[in-house]
Amino acid sequence: MLQSLIFDMDGTLFQTDKILELSLDDTFNHLRTLNQWDASTPIDKYREIMGVPLPKVWEALLPIHSDEMRKYTDDYFLKSLVENIRKGRGALYPNVKEVFSYLKENNCSIYIASNGLKEYLEAIVDHYDLNNWVTETFSIQHIQTLDKGDLVKTIIKKYDIKHAAVVGDRLSDINAARDNGLMAVGCNFDFAQADELAQADVVIDDLMELKRIVSNINNSLSV
Repeated sequence: MLQSLIFDMDGTLFQTDKILELSLDDTFNHLRTLNQWDASTPIDKYREIMGVPLPKVWEALLPIHSDEMRKYTDDYFLKSLVENIRKGRGALYPNVKEVFSYLKENNCSIYIASNGLKEYLEAIVDHYDLNNWVTETFSIQHIQTLDKGDLVKTIIKKYDIKHAAVVGDRLSDINAARDNGLMAVGCNFDFAQADELAQADVVIDDLMELKRIVSNINNSLSV
């Protein structure tokens, strides 16, 4: 049976879109006051690369800026995101808590593996009381490689997981599952791309579909 589900955060559990543009605009407005930016906020570019680690984000959005300025921008952006989360401007995707309750009732452990930073993830988990269901939340900061497959491997080793699925909306999540011999569940949500989802084992349009998937797998294995 499925022992665990490992969830991505952004674009899978948390509707990042609700605070992304607010925080990105805030950040680039700040850069404008420092004479470090004079164009429009690159929100479309961010959407294209959503799901990669933040250092890679700033390399793409600020290609001619120094590493110091990218780090400064990263810190400012993080503070803006956390503030917007704490002000309740974000939201979970529909049915997150109902699905989590179902999984726990069916002895399925829940983990979060995200390319987001620790402080950001903690703000979401705390604001929505996700620790009522989630065993542990893992940030890409936990490892040196910035590779999500390695992050998932860390969870597997720590908790001696044998049978699990990775649930996420981007190719990094699907590859993380494949790299560790796990089932890949692709979420056809806001940031998803068809060519990436095509590589998942199964694709869902609503998290409620996980109840059926988990039930079918466990029933088939118990026969």
